Amino acid sequence: MSVEKGTNLTDASPTRKDRLTNVVLWGLAMAYVVATILRAILPNLNTFPTILLLFPFTLIHGMKRYPWKGIAIFVIITLIVSGIMENLSILTGFPFGHYYYTDALGPKVTLVPLLIFPSYIAFGYLAWVLSTLIVPLVASFMMVAWDLSLDPIASTINQTWIWTRGGGYFGVPISNFLGWSLTVYVFFQLFALYLGKRGSADPSPAIPITHYLQIILVYMWTGVGFVLNYPFRPTNTQITDAVGHMWQTSDIYETTAISAIYTMIFISTLALAILLRDRLVQKGESAITMAK
Repeated sequence: MSVEKGTNLTDASPTRKDRLTNVVLWGLAMAYVVATILRAILPNLNTFPTILLLFPFTLIHGMKRYPWKGIAIFVIITLIVSGIMENLSILTGFPFGHYYYTDALGPKVTLVPLLIFPSYIAFGYLAWVLSTLIVPLVASFMMVAWDLSLDPIASTINQTWIWTRGGGYFGVPISNFLGWSLTVYVFFQLFALYLGKRGSADPSPAIPITHYLQIILVYMWTGVGFVLNYPFRPTNTQITDAVGHMWQTSDIYETTAISAIYTMIFISTLALAILLRDRLVQKGESAITMAK
């Protein structure tokens, strides 16, 4: 997979437009953080789709990172690949397994709720940008790390989609995660090929540190949201999946919290450490240059 190289941070003074854009991005990021906390404390807010905050964040952040055409290509590729894979799986069982969506997520396009597509775009973009700080090959794994905590709650407890043949991971089959890896890798690889064909994988000559901090905050806080679900979880109940297997809801909330700590939160912490290390290295190199 062709990838972007390095962080190439800068201390260049932002323009008025840059400052305004950053205010909007930080506002959306903090609104997402607050919404995540409130959803854990006040279960009645679970009806609010936080993707409505993340999707505009993704588009604005993406237009800063790439020209508008670049983020448009990312969106189009993601929509086409995810739409094909989701509908194919619902009809045939490949690549995710056998499942169907209930009406909990609202209107559908073909067999897939509309809200699923901005989720692919937003979390795909978060994983893509974070991968440029760590190891690009793991971008698809970072996307799957989100679903690892999300799917048992969404499918088994909330029943927003139903795995018709069940699965060993709290009603979710292993095929789901393998299918995610395949699907996400395909649209990442296609976007990487587009960037390579464009002639430069580097999105800009220099990137402010806030560019990455915003992504780290949003991705990390998504993981924190799964952790918050555990202490604020509803009273434990038994729930039955589509094949009649019974699960304890408290076990699901605890397991997804553990999963989030050692996947999403770990990845975010590692990305932050690398970002700060690069920042210190660049400051040291600047000091040496000035001394000369």
